[in-house]
Amino acid sequence: MKRRILFISLLFLLVPVAASAVNLPTVSFGIKDAATPTEVSTTLQVLLVLTILTVAPAILLMTTAFTRIIIVLGFLRQAMGTQNTPPNQVLLGLALFLTLFVMAPTFNTINQQALQPYMEEQITQQQALNRSIEVMRNFMFSQVQESELQLLIDLTKEEQPADKTEVSSALLIPAFMLSELKRAFQMGFMIYVPFLVIDMLVASVLMSMGMMMLPPIIISLPFKLLLFVLVDGWQLVIGSLMKSFT
Repeated sequence: MKRRILFISLLFLLVPVAASAVNLPTVSFGIKDAATPTEVSTTLQVLLVLTILTVAPAILLMTTAFTRIIIVLGFLRQAMGTQNTPPNQVLLGLALFLTLFVMAPTFNTINQQALQPYMEEQITQQQALNRSIEVMRNFMFSQVQESELQLLIDLTKEEQPADKTEVSSALLIPAFMLSELKRAFQMGFMIYVPFLVIDMLVASVLMSMGMMMLPPIIISLPFKLLLFVLVDGWQLVIGSLMKSFT
């Protein structure tokens, strides 16, 4: 025990000596006045990139298929009554990869028409951004419903646009989200119906047997899982989700 204490004491004594013998690098950050317009432009670009990274999750929710997919999967889990199974991480991961699957043609078009020409210095940064936005607008226009778009136009009291080019992104994005929510809830209702029938049947049987103190969810859950497995529920749900974007 005494040897161990002596060894630890010598170790603490040798650490400052070793630190003074070895030159350790230091990192410093500072702010100075920009001397040229190029430095100002570079600073603004860095701030813009950081801002885009901050709102990237919101952009993912607002302009892609992620909203509809994650809501439908959430309705499916609630309808089955499996509590936290599948876990949130699994649902989010599945929704993310399904979103990439749906958005793959759109992302490929952005890569071919905007990113690659910009990397080869054939177009400017602003032109690449405009082309990317135009491709995303085409995807949102293919999914948005006219009723939601007209609602926002009426709320803003703007003139009726003659074509798609006159519809601003500030109107298109919320209209697209409303359309996604509407379709997700419609699909959620269709998912709930068969499981609701099973709950009603189980509750009726339990009441007729006088077992009113037994929660119906305990008895109906195995039948829900059995029905879901027999009809290959995951294939039906995912297949319907993917077909709804065509």
